[in-house]
Amino acid sequence: MTYTIEMKDRPEQRTLAIRTHSPVQDLPVVIPQTMQKIGDYLAQTKQSTNDIPFVGYYNMDMQNLDVEIGFLSSGNASGQGSIQTGTIPAGKAATVMHIGSYATIGNAHEFLHKWMEANGYQSVNGYYEIYLNDPADTPEDQLKTEIFTLVKTS
Repeated sequence: MTYTIEMKDRPEQRTLAIRTHSPVQDLPVVIPQTMQKIGDYLAQTKQSTNDIPFVGYYNMDMQNLDVEIGFLSSGNASGQGSIQTGTIPAGKAATVMHIGSYATIGNAHEFLHKWMEANGYQSVNGYYEIYLNDPADTPEDQLKTEIFTLVKTS
């Protein structure tokens, strides 16, 4: 797949999420389990979000990733226990769109990292994946994931 980087001014986005640690190889199980836990909580408390799932990555330790898993929020949802409200800060972001299997999403991350290095940018708040369609009703080769990081020049 060919990737293109876009620079975007992103607004602050409210979230409802669980922050946890996980080895990278466990994410295919941890992510859907965590999303389900939040979904069950929302149904039980009769709340709603924008239903747009995301994962934030706050380190690159593949054996102990610091991740935030949840949904973008309309601002009305409240958390409880490990389910917390939060924000993805506003700012200038380097963004790449990955279309295809989640198994190959690492290629888009690698492209973004190399582009940032080559163009003098540094990440300031981790990396985010916004999942734009649902793998339950979308063919794997058509899954769309927006990947971005807020940046500063080095």
